[in-house]
Amino acid sequence: MDRLNRIYLVRHGQVSAFDRHPIYGHTDVDITKVGRSQMEGLADRLCLTDIKAIYCSDLIRSLLGARIISRNHDVPLISLSTLREMSFGDWEGLTLEEVCHRYPEEIKERQENLLHFRPSGDSESVATFSKRILACYNQILAEQKGHDILIVAHGAVNRIILCQALQLDFSHMFRLQQDYGCLNIVDYYEDSALVRLVNG
Repeated sequence: MDRLNRIYLVRHGQVSAFDRHPIYGHTDVDITKVGRSQMEGLADRLCLTDIKAIYCSDLIRSLLGARIISRNHDVPLISLSTLREMSFGDWEGLTLEEVCHRYPEEIKERQENLLHFRPSGDSESVATFSKRILACYNQILAEQKGHDILIVAHGAVNRIILCQALQLDFSHMFRLQQDYGCLNIVDYYEDSALVRLVNG
């Protein structure tokens, strides 16, 4: 069976103040020295791959990782706002502890209805977020048919893509671990997907 695409799907490196468990979403933050080292390690790991393009979100934590990895590949680097992390509205910039303290009712609602819950403010539900990500991702796959590509994205973005490949309901997305600087590999065929690596 001929492979249509191989996707090297990366999560950006460790972010500033990571140890406080911040909720950044669309908030634009830098990566740490450790985060840069994680991306440099992936650059070495992927240096011999025959990728034809690199995609990332336009948030700096994703874009920096893509730029570091791209040093070993003379291919287009394409930054897309549609690959951004999920928007968390009024939760943006807060720690998980702060959200639990300030928005206990919203936390309860989220636990009861993960797919359709939206934090207060200008935010997205998992349902609307997944539509945005998959519309972008499916377009990338169509444009790059027959090619291996790299995507440097975000934790929730990667989980949506992996759930689609594994045919998992998006309500199970947080059962898939995505560490900073991790690598996932997905192969696509005419009528199927094969997930070769998760959180590697």
